[in-house]
Amino acid sequence: MTDHNLDISVLVGSRICHDLISPIGAIANGLELLELTGATPGPEMELISTSVRNANARIRFFRIAFGAAGEQMMGRKEIMSVLKDISKTGRIEMSWVPSDPHPRPMVRLAFLALLCCETALPQGGTIRVDQEHDHWKITGTGNTVSLDPVLWNTLGEAPVSGTASSATVQFPLLAEMATKLGRKVEFGHDPERVEIRY
Repeated sequence: MTDHNLDISVLVGSRICHDLISPIGAIANGLELLELTGATPGPEMELISTSVRNANARIRFFRIAFGAAGEQMMGRKEIMSVLKDISKTGRIEMSWVPSDPHPRPMVRLAFLALLCCETALPQGGTIRVDQEHDHWKITGTGNTVSLDPVLWNTLGEAPVSGTASSATVQFPLLAEMATKLGRKVEFGHDPERVEIRY
C-alpha cells in the first residue's frame, strides 16, 4: 500500500463515518421523542434502540481508528467514553490506562491495535491499553487466544503484503501507520494472552 493509497483510504473512512453519524444520531433522537410521547415500549422498540446504540458506538470507534487524524489532542475522558460504549456492544471489554492527553494519530494507532487484539479473542475477554514514557502496550486476555500467524506476522512488515480482507484491514493499516510515525510493531502471545508493543 503506497502512502497515496493509504491517505485515500483514510479519507474514505472519514467520509463514511462523517456521513453516517448524523442519521444514526437522528434515529436515536427520534426514539427518545417517541418515548416522550408515550409510545408503547416493546421488543420492537428495544431492538431498534439497541441497534442504534451499537451502530453509534461502532461509528465513533471507527471514526478514530480509520478516519483522518490531525494533530489535535484527545483526552482520557473522550477516549474512555468511546471505549465504554464499544464495550457494551460485544464480548470484549476495552480499557485505557494512560491519563495524559495524546495526539490523535497515537490514539488511532492504539485503536487499530485494539481491533487486531479483538480478532485473537474469539470467546471474548478484555483488552487494555498501557503507555509508559514513549512505549505503548496493548494486551488482550481471554479464555482462548487464537491467532492467524500469517496475518499477525504482517504487523512487522512495511510495505505490507496483500493478505488482509475487509475484516482484517486493521493489520496492514496498523503496520503502515506505525511506520509513518516511526514506530516498530512487535507482538507476543500465549494461550490466554496476546500483546502488541510499539
